[in-house]
Amino acid sequence: MTSQVDQSAAVDGSDGEGGPESAARSGTSGRPGKPIRRLDRVIIRFAGDSGDGMQLTGDRFTSETAAFGNDLSTLPNFPAEIRAPAGTLPGVSSFQLHFADHDILTPGDAPNVLVAMNPAALKANLADLPRGAEIIVDTDEFTKRALAKVGYAADPLGDGSLDAYRLHRVPLTTLTLEALKDSGLARKDAERAKNMFALGLLSWMYHRPTHGTETFLRRKFAKKPAIAEANITAFRAGWNFGETTEDFAVSYEIPPARLPAGTYRNISGNLALSYGLIAASRRSGLPLFLGSYPITPASDILHELSRHKNFGVRTFQAEDEIAGIGAALGAAFGGALGVTTTSGPGVALKSETIGLAVSLELPLLVVDIQRGGPSTGLPTKTEQADLLQAMFGRNGEAPVPIVAPATPAECFDAALEAARIAITYRTPVMLLSDGYLANGSEPWRIPETDELPTIEPDFATGPNREDGGFWPYKRDPQTLARPWAVPGTAGLEHRIGGIEKQDGTGNISYDPANHDFMVRTRQAKIDGVTVPDLEVDDLTGDARLLVLGWGSTYGPITAAVRRLRADGHRIAQAHLRNLNPFPANLGAVLASYERVIVPEMNLGQLALLLRAKYLVDAQSYNQVRGLPFKAAQLADVLSTTIGTLEGDGQ
Repeated sequence: MTSQVDQSAAVDGSDGEGGPESAARSGTSGRPGKPIRRLDRVIIRFAGDSGDGMQLTGDRFTSETAAFGNDLSTLPNFPAEIRAPAGTLPGVSSFQLHFADHDILTPGDAPNVLVAMNPAALKANLADLPRGAEIIVDTDEFTKRALAKVGYAADPLGDGSLDAYRLHRVPLTTLTLEALKDSGLARKDAERAKNMFALGLLSWMYHRPTHGTETFLRRKFAKKPAIAEANITAFRAGWNFGETTEDFAVSYEIPPARLPAGTYRNISGNLALSYGLIAASRRSGLPLFLGSYPITPASDILHELSRHKNFGVRTFQAEDEIAGIGAALGAAFGGALGVTTTSGPGVALKSETIGLAVSLELPLLVVDIQRGGPSTGLPTKTEQADLLQAMFGRNGEAPVPIVAPATPAECFDAALEAARIAITYRTPVMLLSDGYLANGSEPWRIPETDELPTIEPDFATGPNREDGGFWPYKRDPQTLARPWAVPGTAGLEHRIGGIEKQDGTGNISYDPANHDFMVRTRQAKIDGVTVPDLEVDDLTGDARLLVLGWGSTYGPITAAVRRLRADGHRIAQAHLRNLNPFPANLGAVLASYERVIVPEMNLGQLALLLRAKYLVDAQSYNQVRGLPFKAAQLADVLSTTIGTLEGDGQ
């Protein structure tokens, strides 16, 4: 959904993300009967079995929150199995939403509210809760069998172990069945609506709009109107329960955020990337062709693009990863914007064809939504461990540009940038997103068409030699790009293939000197790609510590830096979008600081590249837990480093 916002500036939380101290600011107002407490932010986590509909519940709450105008950030977290074992810890699925009346950057470190649909959900998430957090549990699911399945010797709802929290015991299943007793549904079907009861209750607690959810349910179950009405009835029953029960004495209000003027919508990284690819197609005048094989967490892009045939998009679900990229490269040869989407295991399979695209010097976008590895690894968890694979994971000298978005919304801009580079320089480009960005969401200001860059394919249309001939490898002196000649253009017939080409003519060549020249020329072309200078955020201009990140670490890093600055520390921050080639000023930036720390969700891949290229003592801070960094965790590490530097200077 979209909402109109006409306000002049974003508002920052005083400690970066609001912090625990940003609790209530006013007393009662508004509704008669029950007091309303105003907050500036809240973090809610829905958790239950993977069959309990927690992702749908979280997504609907997020959509209504976006429509209300709050800034937000989300973190879906679910098992890799299609139907993980019910009632077990590995089977827990959760959805965390952080929303606020000011600019926020992460899904939050610790939930203020946990909705636990069963004992497994409670046990899997309890350690993340701060003292005083609210816990809402479905008491109907806390049976002896369910408790024993996750190792509870006694019922935690009655043994005092939850005394540090505000516990709400709600028989969600019973209340849902009571609300639907006249629906005519079987008990099993009626029970499935309990997630909508929980959504209604939370919607009452935090004053979320309801019309959008009811419209969504009628649309989703249009062919099953009885199911649609049952879910709406359960949703309304949850709302009414909150309004009437004595257990919830207070509701909460989080005012809309002040965002720059524009039309906004909530968007996930994969959706933003899909829209960016369509925009690149329209701005370049090229038909978009996606050759892809389904793989978590990239499949949503294939699903989304398949809906947009009206924009000239053609999608091909191939029989395997190799066929997918082969078809995309063939489409590029035919004059289309060729794209293939995958994750780390798929990149490994596509590597030979990426090398072929390097040799053919054709534009191709390879989108890698990174996940935990190696091998199958953690398919539904996030990681940043494909950087070195993107940089070097091909035989021979086969350089490709690399672009990495920092936020879900920025995936739109990154797709445009990757397409610009690919088309302008006639090269495959790697776009590195990850599961955190792909599935997470945030408000996105929808750009005007004239704000988007024009991308000129500049197809070859005639001979490029004085003798009237055509050389397919005669290069543009500025970009070193070769001509892009669409097959069938009279007089521009030429040979393609994976064997080394002769400079200019494109004929097969085994000449050692020619091979050396072509290898160096292809590298020079990539080295010469124009990318913006790295921007450094150094408020005082005299910071001694630089925190350098890439990709999805942007949110946690920025939140941590804000916290430290609020405490009076001097610290600089920079974030790389272009990873090959690096920005021209990167070496000078690194040399300007006494200490450089590089947080990464891998074992130090960017730090390795920086140390090798610039001979700087870049220090890694690494995590490979399948989860994004926590801002507080990074703030502690950076604070320790700042303390060391200040101690050295005394």
